[in-house]
Formats: sequence, structure tokens, C-alpha cells
Amino acid sequence: MSGTKERDRSNPRIRGTTILSVRKDGYAIMAADGQVTLENTIIKQKAKKLRLMYNDQVLIGFAGATADAFSLFEKLEGKLEKFNGSLPRAAVELAKDWRTDKILRRLEALLLAMDKEHTLILSGNGDVIEPDEEVAAIGSGGPYALAAARALMAHSNLDAKSIAMESMKIAASICLYTNQEFEVKSLPNPKENI
Repeated sequence: MSGTKERDRSNPRIRGTTILSVRKDGYAIMAADGQVTLENTIIKQKAKKLRLMYNDQVLIGFAGATADAFSLFEKLEGKLEKFNGSLPRAAVELAKDWRTDKILRRLEALLLAMDKEHTLILSGNGDVIEPDEEVAAIGSGGPYALAAARALMAHSNLDAKSIAMESMKIAASICLYTNQEFEVKSLPNPKENI
């Protein structure tokens, strides 16, 4: 048996989730499912995978190892403070650290982050990707939620929250690692404050 197979057996991995962001008509919405899976077992149904940061101006979701995600949340929050809430700058600096630091580069997670202007996907490979579309998704159910959200954006009159919820339901009906215990958070809509 190879060393990789042995390592996989001795170190069971928590996997799978769906995180989706949707922007429409000035609204910025993020949704996550609540399932935590350890190998073939569901060990939690209502996990919280979304966080508001920097005076509720930045919304973050994670897919991957929970402890790793919490470490990355803490690092990102520090970068946001350092760069006065600039999500693009904080994300690039976090990605640099994540890729080059001996300890951070072992962290296994993906982050989906959004502020009033930007949506970014961050990975441990140093990636900071701003999607072309107004929707983005990560996690095992991410492709399903993304496809559903793109279709609903193009072919329905649903609002941002409804698009997110319907897309998450579709992902949960397809992905084994996604359940229907949804958490939804939004950023303040600047139009509502006028």
C-alpha cells in the first residue's frame, strides 16, 4: 500500500460543503449549507460556515477543514484591519502568506469573500480569483449551485436571496456532502441607506 493511502486512512478528512454568493440589484448575499461530513458519516447538520468581518463590511464563507478555515479567518481579519478594509489588498496579502508560510501552506480550505464591490475566491495555491459573473461558489456542491444560480440570474426575475436559496436547494439535491440546513447572510445594501 502506498504512503498516500496509509496517510488517508490514519488521518480521516472532513470534506464537502456548498458556499454560494449572489449579487443582484445592489444586494450581496452568501449562502452555505450546514453539513459536516467525516469520511462516510454526517457528524453535524447545522454548522456555521459564514462570517461577517471588518464591521460587517466583508462576508466570508469557507469550504474545507474547519480548524484550517478558522485560522485563515483570523489571518484575513488581521489583513483587513491592516489595509483599512480593502478586501482585494487583504486577500492578496493573505494568499501570499498562505502559499509561502511553512504552517499556513498546509492548511486545506477555500475561502469565498465578498464586500460591497468585489467577490473573490482564495486558495492555498496563491490564487485570488475575481469571477466574471455576479455569482460564485466553492465546495463539493459549488458547481451545482453555480450552474443553478447562473441559470436563475439569466432566466428569472427572482431577487438575490431567492436565487441563492433555490440554487442551494438544487445543489443539496445533487451533492451528497450538502444538506438543506442553509445559513444565509447579506451585506448591507447601500441603496437602503439613502
